[in-house]
Amino acid sequence: MNASVRRLVVFAPNWLGDAIMSLPAIADVRRSMPERSVAIAARPTIAPLFGLVPGIDQVVAIEKQGWDASPALSSFEAALLLPNSFHVALVAARAGIPERWGYRTDWRRPLLTRAIDPPAGQHQVDYYQQLTCALGFPSGPAEPRIVLSPELSEAGARALTSAGWDGRTPLVAMAPGTAYGTARRWPAPSFAGLARSLADDGIRSVLVGSQADAPIGQEIEASAGGAPMLNLMGTDLPTLAATLSSCRALVSNDSGAMHLGAALGVSVTAVFGPTDERLTGPRGDRHTVLAHQVWCRPCMLRECPYDHECMKGVGVDMVVDAVRRTL
Repeated sequence: MNASVRRLVVFAPNWLGDAIMSLPAIADVRRSMPERSVAIAARPTIAPLFGLVPGIDQVVAIEKQGWDASPALSSFEAALLLPNSFHVALVAARAGIPERWGYRTDWRRPLLTRAIDPPAGQHQVDYYQQLTCALGFPSGPAEPRIVLSPELSEAGARALTSAGWDGRTPLVAMAPGTAYGTARRWPAPSFAGLARSLADDGIRSVLVGSQADAPIGQEIEASAGGAPMLNLMGTDLPTLAATLSSCRALVSNDSGAMHLGAALGVSVTAVFGPTDERLTGPRGDRHTVLAHQVWCRPCMLRECPYDHECMKGVGVDMVVDAVRRTL
C-alpha cells in the first residue's frame, strides 16, 4: 500500500453475490486506512448495497460502459480493481487515477501500476482477500457481515405486514431466481412443494427476488395449491435486505440473495447444481448446502443441455429437513 494515498476508490464486482463476497476484503482496506477516504465505484444495481456497509465515505454509481464516470473518479489517487476485466482497468486509466491495483488478468497488465498473479481454486471471499493482502492490507475475518439499522429493519417488517403478515407467524424466505441463466434454478414445483410442507408446520413462505424473477414467483404461487405465501418480489435492495432480516431462514439457489441472507445472519439452505459450492457457497457454520451429485456437475453452464438432474435430484424432503434443522 502506498502511504501517500489519501483517497482510494474500490471498483466493486458487478454482481450482487460477488459484491457481498468482496466485503471482507473491503473491510480489510477500511481497517488499514482509518484516516483516509475509501469510496466504492459500483454498477447502479449494486451501489445501494454499499449504503448498508459502515465506513464507506462515498459511493459512485457507474453505468456499464463507465465512460461518463471519469470526472467523478478523477480526484482519487488510487483504484483497487476487484473485477478481473480489462474494461474496468481502462475506465480507471481513462479517469486519470495514478495508482491502479488488481489481478493480472484479461490482458490488462499494461494498465495496472501494481499487478498481482491471481490464485486458483479458492473461494471467492478468499480470492478477494488474497488480492488485498498481497497489496499490504492485513486480512481480517473472512465472513461477509451486514448489520441493518433499526429503522431499516422496521421498514422491512412494515413491508411484510402490508403484504399480509400478521407479525407473529414464523417466516421462511424463498429466493427462486438467479441472474445467471436457468441452470442454477431449483424447479418452481419444488419451491411450491416446500411452501406446502412449511405451511403444514405453521410457517409462512415469503417470495423474494428481483422484478425479473416475478414470473417464477407467479409459477410457484400457481403450483402451491393454496399454501399461504407472501410475495415481495421486485423490491429494491435495501428492502430485500430488511425483508430477509425478519425471516427465520432462507431457501435459495446460488444467487445474490443467498449471499445477502448469509451476510445478514439468516440461516440459509442453498441448492447447488451447475456451480461449485466450494467456490461460491455461503460462508458461515449455520448454513446448509444441498447438491445432487451427477457426473456433469459442476458444469458452470448457464443453461442445462441435458435433463437438469443436478437440480431436480434435490428433493423437497431434503430441503424441508434442512430448513427444519435451522429453525
